Amino acid sequence: MLIVAILFGSRPAMRRMGMPGMVLAGAIFLVLMQLVPLPPSLWEALPSRVILGGTGSGEVWRPVSMVPGATWNALSSLVVPCVVLLLAVMMREEERERLLAVLLTLVGTSALVGLLQFSGAGFTNPFVNDTPGQVSGLFANRNHFALFLALGCLIASVWATRSGAQRWRLPAAAGLVLLFILTILTTGSRAGMLLGLVALGLALLMSRHALRRVTRGGPRWLLPALVTGAILILAFFVTLFVAADRAVSINRAVSVDGNEDMRVRGLSTVLDMIHRYFPVGSGFGGFDPMFRMYEPFNLLKITYFNHAHNDYLEIALDGGVVALLLLGIAMLWWGTRTIRVWRKVEAGTIAQLGSTMLLLVLIASFVDYPVRTPMIMALTALAGLWLGEQRQKAGAALPHQDQQL
Repeated sequence: MLIVAILFGSRPAMRRMGMPGMVLAGAIFLVLMQLVPLPPSLWEALPSRVILGGTGSGEVWRPVSMVPGATWNALSSLVVPCVVLLLAVMMREEERERLLAVLLTLVGTSALVGLLQFSGAGFTNPFVNDTPGQVSGLFANRNHFALFLALGCLIASVWATRSGAQRWRLPAAAGLVLLFILTILTTGSRAGMLLGLVALGLALLMSRHALRRVTRGGPRWLLPALVTGAILILAFFVTLFVAADRAVSINRAVSVDGNEDMRVRGLSTVLDMIHRYFPVGSGFGGFDPMFRMYEPFNLLKITYFNHAHNDYLEIALDGGVVALLLLGIAMLWWGTRTIRVWRKVEAGTIAQLGSTMLLLVLIASFVDYPVRTPMIMALTALAGLWLGEQRQKAGAALPHQDQQL
């Protein structure tokens, strides 16, 4: 509905989408191509398709995807980043500034819901298949929730240190970051602890120039003292959580046996599936039924293994060499753009926020599937747009500068 409204409204500046728009278009085209029926002779030449053969199968035209219904669902899910990118490029400058506050409010609301769950209030989200008793906020998965909170730490630091921001934002952002980090400890997410630590370091890095401006009139020891005090306060509360047996993430990291984790136990099966379907892939969205076809007896249990919990491996399984090529292009662009935006003297820019947000998503994707979640998908689209926007602004300014010279 939003896309239709956008198409009939004022024309969006499609060029502002840049590389994120091209990567999204490539992803849509790739998934769509997996749904095109192929002649029987061509389809049978694809790797490991014989398992679907049967009487009269030689006359049936089939798509590349082994589970076409799931691939249609994967294709339809891409409406989320499409809408986000279209709306984002249509925003005026003042609306974009308010967007940071809106995102921070969303993260804060989810954190409060997570604390309600932790207190035993019994809140259950009716729109997701979450696990009762698990602290996952507005998400179905505690790892996704922990990543969302870590992203909130980055957003809070830039929101508080933007040019012209009121001074009260700094202590407010510090309080929010403390809330988000402590909430991560209650989720039980081991990966979330790592993401929280990385987010804290990146938040301090992005806000260092703003902190220097604030403490410029004071003694030289004031800034180190403030940073040290903030670290000690955080360490105190973390220690308090551990002593009160409330740091569930730390408890799981210490007590859970890595060999019992399905990520480890199912890895050999996932690698075997990748080998079977490479270089074409088995089709996006169909991991669950595909895994059940190859699941060994020693992995059978009452719950199902819905994803590989390593999105790099699952992308290789779903889309083969073409998907890996598209992923490689996107990561190469992220790396080159990240180097450029971090070379600038001024920290805390919106482009650096996009760079660091994408870094957290890339780290989380090694042990989970965060970008398959609509909210993280939307934030990833925004982060990509923010990372690429500064280059376009700089490029637009060059002719004017040359003309002045």
